[in-house]
Amino acid sequence: MSTSGLFRFPAPLTRVCPVPWGLRLCEKLLLLPPGTVATLVQAAGKKDRPALLSLDEHELEEQFVKGHGPGGQATNKTSNCVVLRHVPSGIVVKCHQTRSVDQNRKLARRILQEKVDVFYNGENSLLCREKREAEKRKQERKKRAKETLEKKKLLKEQWESSKNVPGEDCRF
Repeated sequence: MSTSGLFRFPAPLTRVCPVPWGLRLCEKLLLLPPGTVATLVQAAGKKDRPALLSLDEHELEEQFVKGHGPGGQATNKTSNCVVLRHVPSGIVVKCHQTRSVDQNRKLARRILQEKVDVFYNGENSLLCREKREAEKRKQERKKRAKETLEKKKLLKEQWESSKNVPGEDCRF
C-alpha cells in the first residue's frame, strides 16, 4: 500500500507526491511540500498492531532450496524455497508459498518474526493475544446465537399456546 492512502490532506492542499519505497514514515513526511498539513489515518480494515520484535540479519541463516509440491518443473527444479534459521533460538522456517524468491523471503521473515515472538514472550505474544481475542469473540457470538434461539422457541411456544386457547376467536 502506498503512503498516499495513509494521509488525509485538506481539500485545497491536496497533492500526491511519489515517494521512494525504501524510506521510513518519518522520512516520507519530510518529503512533503512545505505548508502541507498531513494527518495519519488508519487504513480501512487494518488494526493498529504493535510491532513485533525486530530480527537482526546477523542472527539469521538463510538458504535457498529446491521447491516441492504441485507445479511440475517450474517448482521442482528452481531454488525458490527459502529456509530461514534464527540461530539464538534455533527456530527454523521453510517458506515456499509463491514462485518468487523475494516474496518467499519476506513471508519467511514475517513468519519467523511471529514464531520468535511466541518463543520469547509466550502467552503475552501478539499472536497468542489475537487468538485469545478471536476465541472470546467466537464465544460471544455463540452465546448471542443461543440466546436468540431460546427467544424464538419461547415466542413460538407462546404463539402456539395462544392459538390453542378455547373460547377465544380471533376474527378481524
